[in-house]
Amino acid sequence: MPKDDLRIVPKTSLEPMPERPSLFDFFRLRFSRRRPELPFAPAPHMAQSALRALRSGASEETVLACLLHDVGLAFMSPDHGWWGAQLVEPYVSERVAWAIRHHQALRFFPDPSVGYEYPPSYRKIFGEDYLPEPYLVAAYQEARKHRWYMEARLVTLNDEYAFDPQAEISLEPLAEIVGRHFRQPREGLGFDASPVAHMWRSIIWPGRPL
Repeated sequence: MPKDDLRIVPKTSLEPMPERPSLFDFFRLRFSRRRPELPFAPAPHMAQSALRALRSGASEETVLACLLHDVGLAFMSPDHGWWGAQLVEPYVSERVAWAIRHHQALRFFPDPSVGYEYPPSYRKIFGEDYLPEPYLVAAYQEARKHRWYMEARLVTLNDEYAFDPQAEISLEPLAEIVGRHFRQPREGLGFDASPVAHMWRSIIWPGRPL
């Protein structure tokens, strides 16, 4: 796969999707598009996060969770962890979906044991006096006691340090992991009659009136 496969698609153009779109088709043609309210396009950031996890020796499921952790941002910013987990739940293991769902809440809470600090960017976004809402606190406390806590924590760690605009990014090193751990439907994402197919179609056609 060429290195420019994650080029940022201009906000004003949407390239046609294949008849049976794969996950990587969404990365190239939809997740590489920056929504107006976002400071970055999700695809390069997610791929950089996954490659960082891969280089660190993380498990394949952790790498996949990093690759998919911000898919919710393709159509929704608030509670993107919950949206993203729901979007991929039929196609990944329960562990991967759990990590994606809980990484959002964990981002607000430091963990010195792995070197994760509160993101400086959050002070700019939310303000110096911001305190996470009770539902985020509850989600964090639940996750902290869960057997998969470190799975979501490693997503936050690889998330925070994956914003290098100079990094060379390709999906090719991740293709085999995706092939082993992502259940790509034969009909294509959005057309497999799954409970979330409509969500994938909303990403394919974000401007449809109905």
